[in-house]
Amino acid sequence: MAKDIGIDLGTANVLIYAVGKGVVLNEPSVVAIDTKTNQVLAVGSEAYRMVGRTPSNIRAIRPLKDGVISDFDITEAMLSYFISKLNVKGFMSKPNIMICAPTNITEIERRAIIQAAEKSGGAKVYLEAEPKVAAIGAGMDIFKPQGNMVIDIGGGTSDIAILSLGDIVASKSIRIAGDELNASIVNFMKNEHGLLIGERSAEAIKIKIGSAFPTDIAENTMEVRGRDAVSGMPRSIEITSEEIEPAISNIMGQIVAAAKEVLEVIPPELASDIIDRGIMLTGGGALLHGVDRLFTEQLKVPVVIAETPLDNVAKGAGILLEHIGETGKQGKRGDN
Repeated sequence: MAKDIGIDLGTANVLIYAVGKGVVLNEPSVVAIDTKTNQVLAVGSEAYRMVGRTPSNIRAIRPLKDGVISDFDITEAMLSYFISKLNVKGFMSKPNIMICAPTNITEIERRAIIQAAEKSGGAKVYLEAEPKVAAIGAGMDIFKPQGNMVIDIGGGTSDIAILSLGDIVASKSIRIAGDELNASIVNFMKNEHGLLIGERSAEAIKIKIGSAFPTDIAENTMEVRGRDAVSGMPRSIEITSEEIEPAISNIMGQIVAAAKEVLEVIPPELASDIIDRGIMLTGGGALLHGVDRLFTEQLKVPVVIAETPLDNVAKGAGILLEHIGETGKQGKRGDN
């Protein structure tokens, strides 16, 4: 028998949940190819180690951009590799796949995701809205007649949704998330310190000393190495959390503004439920220092960070697959 799988096809990472086993794979969404032969050389963690360090004929590609497929063939190759690595196919059967997508994608983008999953070895492929699945994975009971709010900050998109009776009442998906934070840090280092750094260094700065809220982390310092923008020579400098806070707050402010927009359009009864129940933060962005305090202060509503923010979408997809009889037909979307 094939094991059914839930996939969080993220811009930064792919996570796969096997029914009955839990999250069985978590690897970067990166594929290294030889541009001369178009051959896939490495996928996932192995390919990520090559980012910024490859000779001219090898390209490390991220086939998803802003939560959607930007390179179909590479996405299919990546998914096929991950699925075959798991050995979830049965002798005669293929796994059913539940895959997640941002709430505002187009019909063409939806079809591309379903097709990539089918071609990589799925029997039936179901598509669900990411914030709905994330809320289920975070342990929220979204099937009762009460308002639940989830903010899912991923790599390529931030999805904000209000859920009630198992469906999305209001939502917004913006293409501003972890990748934009990294880009903002890269620009900050270049403009303020004349130091050129790569995406991986920016990610390390964000994780180690990044803060969404001016707090006691302000004393944290970190040595950053890169290339001097003027001389072109290697150089290292010390930076503090306080220094890079403006680079982070600019991006986080846009996510807060999107959350306010969603709250402004919901019925008063749901708004009152959310004041009672609070907001659930999930996705990799939920791990940014002080992010819960920022949202609490700006939205005037209690904010809770999910227990395993990185796993919630994959987990929720697995839970929905286990109850597939109730979740509807192929390609069903969780938004209105």
